[in-house]
Amino acid sequence: MPQNPSANHDKLLVVATSLPNMEVAKDLARALVEKNMAACVQLMEGVQSIYRWEGKVCEEPEVLLSAKTTASKWPEISQFIQDHHPHDLPEILAFSPEQYAQQYGEWVQAEVNSNT
Repeated sequence: MPQNPSANHDKLLVVATSLPNMEVAKDLARALVEKNMAACVQLMEGVQSIYRWEGKVCEEPEVLLSAKTTASKWPEISQFIQDHHPHDLPEILAFSPEQYAQQYGEWVQAEVNSNT
């Protein structure tokens, strides 16, 4: 049973994407927080991605972006990432933690629902 039994739209989400470098990742992270789409964004350098694109195996260093938000923000945040991502087909994934500290969940909800 989740820590926070609130309505489905208030369910905590972690939205992840990968970006080509720290400068691009910081710009996107800052915009997500400033526009109240995410309460917090973490960036992790040193990610090495190996993938197939247009029939060719590629290997690239990337920065992993992890944004904390709520399910009600999913349409907005996923579209914003799509619109501002430098890749033609960006990875945009959302995960809902089964358990989390109630106070943290309340803070995320308050941040993404504020009008500041």
